[in-house]
Amino acid sequence: MPTESPSAAPAGESAIETRGLEPVPDSERTGKVRELFPTWVAANISVLLLTMGAGLVVFNGLNIWQVLIVAAVAPIVSYGIVGLISIAGKRGGSPGMALSRAVFGQRGNLFPGSLIWVARWGWETINAVTGAYAILTVLDLLFGIKSNTPLIVVTLLLFVAGTFVVSGLGINALRVCSKWSTYLFGAFSVLVLIYLAANTDWSAVFDKPAGSAAMVVAGVGMIGAGGISWVPTGPDFTRYLPREASAKKLVGTTIGGAGIVVLPMVLMGAVMAVATPGLAEAQDPVSFIGTLLPNWIAVPYLVIALVGMVLINSMSMYSAGFTAQTLGIRVPRHWAVSVNAVISLAFGCLLMLVATSFIGSFISFLTLLAVAFSAWIGVFGVDMLRRKSYDAAALMDTTRTSAYWYKGGFAWQAMVAWAVALVTGLLFTKVDWFAGPLATSWIGENGLGWAATIVLSGVLYAVLPRTPEVATPAAAEADEEEKVAALTI
Repeated sequence: MPTESPSAAPAGESAIETRGLEPVPDSERTGKVRELFPTWVAANISVLLLTMGAGLVVFNGLNIWQVLIVAAVAPIVSYGIVGLISIAGKRGGSPGMALSRAVFGQRGNLFPGSLIWVARWGWETINAVTGAYAILTVLDLLFGIKSNTPLIVVTLLLFVAGTFVVSGLGINALRVCSKWSTYLFGAFSVLVLIYLAANTDWSAVFDKPAGSAAMVVAGVGMIGAGGISWVPTGPDFTRYLPREASAKKLVGTTIGGAGIVVLPMVLMGAVMAVATPGLAEAQDPVSFIGTLLPNWIAVPYLVIALVGMVLINSMSMYSAGFTAQTLGIRVPRHWAVSVNAVISLAFGCLLMLVATSFIGSFISFLTLLAVAFSAWIGVFGVDMLRRKSYDAAALMDTTRTSAYWYKGGFAWQAMVAWAVALVTGLLFTKVDWFAGPLATSWIGENGLGWAATIVLSGVLYAVLPRTPEVATPAAAEADEEEKVAALTI
């Protein structure tokens, strides 16, 4: 039986993770739920949250109390979904897009997989550009070196190279870097908060009139879209957890890790926008920090944020390597990520040297990204609620003998639900260069096209008749293990 099963050493035996798509055996599932906390903290260490917080004030017209509501609700909703989908990782022991084969079929999975892989190019490009701007700002603050085309290319290259190294090393490197960046970023964020508290005109902050309820909902959608982009990645970071790991703790730790960063960062951006309204519209989303904070705070804060942005991109490329493997790119995971590294470098140069509005490009991309991922989320989520285990052999068997071959390699009900929801979600979407015919509806105006997409894809998949799987001995054995594990929880 032809399968995709390259040899892999246990994750803990080497600094470089060599395991690819193949499910992690129970003997190597030594991870702890608490290790997810710094992972999701690191996934949100980005100064872009400051810019988005400022946008809630400048564009949405919200006051500080409304921003507080948005900053609290958005990570609960979006990272709650991340945590729920992450449960599949501990059940199946494989990356999210490999588990997706059980839902869409061996061939059918190529369609959502390709879209998600391409969408990651944009996410990684945005982060690479932000990281390059952080380097340029530090050079300006410390040495007075001004930005120019050759320097932009060099800084982008350095950032992407750092991302490639960390993501190539794998899960162990990500865990170590996430842990220490969490400590450092937390300490300096407290320092920035103290400085803002002492130097902000609080009367101007609290006197700002409230915006509309619709803009609050739209704000939740905008901030939440960033979290939604991590949903297909969730299982990639839980596949080393034991099967009996608490699902409740998993979800709670995911929300907590993200929320502890999103909440203060968005609030800080909103406060900064009172003194510098242009922050929300800046072509450069980083250099404003040098004008609002003294160098002794701004420089180390930017350096630590830069480490965080490297981690964000490394996590994305780490998962992108798995996605590339599910598409049939038969190279080790740490080499598969090189494709995304080259693409983010090329697109980053275009965005920094050609685009006229960084924040406009960022919000447009984030909106489309959320819709693209949401069509997959609804289908995968409903399947996960029905499914208790995954057939490890069938996941890796890409031939007609696989239990997940279905009809011609496709699970047609999953494909129909995914495609219909994806098109419908785009109809509700409006960005700088595209507006669907339903973008002026309540859902469209409130930026909830991604939420409608999740609901529609999930409902369609739930009501369509299911294609039965072909039972295999491996599947029966895994089901028995799942039942035993459930009794011990």
